[in-house]
Amino acid sequence: MTPKDLQAALLTIVTDVIASRGSDIEVTEADVQLERPKSRDHGDWASNVAMKFAKRLGTNPRELAEDIAAKLAELDGIAKAEVAGPGFINMTFDAASAGATAKLVVEQGEAYGRSDVLAGHNINMEFVSANPTGPLHMGHTRWAALGDSIARVLRAAGAEVTNEYYINDAGAQMDKFGRSVLAAALGEPAPEDAYPGEYITNLGKRIIEARPDLGDLPRDEALAEASEIGYQLQLAEIKDSLERFNVHFDVFFSERTMHAPGENGAPSAIENAMERLREQGHVYEEDDATWVRTTAFGDDKDRVFTRGNGIFTYFAADAAYYLSKMDRGFGEKIYLLGADHHGYVGRLKAIAGAAGDNPETDISVLIGQLVNLNGARLSKRAGNIIELDDLLEWLGSDALRYWLARYPADSPLALDGEQLRSRTNDNPVFYVQYAHARSQAVARNAAAAGIDRSAFAPELLVHDTENDLLGKLQEYPRIVAWSAELREPHRIARYLEELAASFNRWYDSCRVIPLADAPVEDLHCTRLWLNDATGIVLRNGLDLLGVSAPERM
Repeated sequence: MTPKDLQAALLTIVTDVIASRGSDIEVTEADVQLERPKSRDHGDWASNVAMKFAKRLGTNPRELAEDIAAKLAELDGIAKAEVAGPGFINMTFDAASAGATAKLVVEQGEAYGRSDVLAGHNINMEFVSANPTGPLHMGHTRWAALGDSIARVLRAAGAEVTNEYYINDAGAQMDKFGRSVLAAALGEPAPEDAYPGEYITNLGKRIIEARPDLGDLPRDEALAEASEIGYQLQLAEIKDSLERFNVHFDVFFSERTMHAPGENGAPSAIENAMERLREQGHVYEEDDATWVRTTAFGDDKDRVFTRGNGIFTYFAADAAYYLSKMDRGFGEKIYLLGADHHGYVGRLKAIAGAAGDNPETDISVLIGQLVNLNGARLSKRAGNIIELDDLLEWLGSDALRYWLARYPADSPLALDGEQLRSRTNDNPVFYVQYAHARSQAVARNAAAAGIDRSAFAPELLVHDTENDLLGKLQEYPRIVAWSAELREPHRIARYLEELAASFNRWYDSCRVIPLADAPVEDLHCTRLWLNDATGIVLRNGLDLLGVSAPERM
């Protein structure tokens, strides 16, 4: 019996017990959620379902719990079901039922922990979205790690997820970038407002290599050419940095495509967006400007779409971009924004409302807090920032991703670079990865000793550390689903650390390989199943965080 089986059985039992009392109260899956007791003395799983329905049935919670527990105790695979406190029901699997989890995990492999709880959800995840005017830096790393991990967890829960990077390649910052790289390419003094850093000089050299005749072009043409080449080179560097960080984007969406006219002189995407909002009655003219009445949807003030000079505002691009996501069929749009973007929350939700979406369900805006890293050095190329590439060279992708995903996004984060680099049990990523490597070593040594998985006797897994480890393995699917629903991948990391600790205690207490010349028994083969199951779950969980699972360390 699995926890999912137990929940289904509990749903049936509670429904029958309520019906036997002459009530037609409907019981749903949400009413019979299982919880892990803090102490194993209280069983494997617990439920407060009796306390939820007792008052509505006009009965005592403990009395109702006793009826439910009596029927639970009759189920195959349940060793006991007891009532505790005001009406909690504590349930304990028998050894064979609990031990069967090991075989289930091995048989399901990579699929173990995945579910369909979010099936039917088509989600757009937009994160990082740094301006293509310079290298990615430490400020981008947290959202890169968290965004990708959230997407992985959502997919594991059955959702369809598209990772999207919004390229801010229009506006004043791109004009400034163009002037900066053109001056560098032509060997001219840098403009007063130029982007600083050696990377601009390097871009200039690469631009002149691509266009040796750049200095012969009219100034406006040279500026446009240098800006475009520099932009494509810098964007390629950003993409390469992200891939090295094990972060993959399905879509790179260009802002400037929304400003471009349509085919045969048709209106641009931004112009179309304004007309769509106007048709819904949310646009008005005032003070030589076109406004969107976003206050009708909770915004603190109405927003200007375009002023009398005909130049569209940043809000206009945001609105057109949101409509693009709607048109592409995304039922939910998740935005991951930095700590300095709190003001965007109301604005984006107002855009959703004005576009006809439900701001409470169709859009989520997650705000991340800042991260600082002791020991990190400013980039030699960029001069005034800490580059992602330098962090990867110093710390490696695994350590950086794990630590960044290990904490809630809304908590400020101060990391110690030397701790991230350490190869001790005080470093959680090392601790978890080493546990996985240990499980692989056990499997290799077992094979060398002639032990395989030809026998499986789950009723033999009765040691306290085995009960604890099996309980942890049972919990993994619930942790994944919970992490997905809450958009909190740090719960995966903390779970993996607990699993690694349980595995290490089991490793110290229970042998897969018999001592000396003792014969190989079914217990040893069965423990190999448990060892391999643990390795699978550690590997599956690390993959959800974008972290590797080494076979040797």
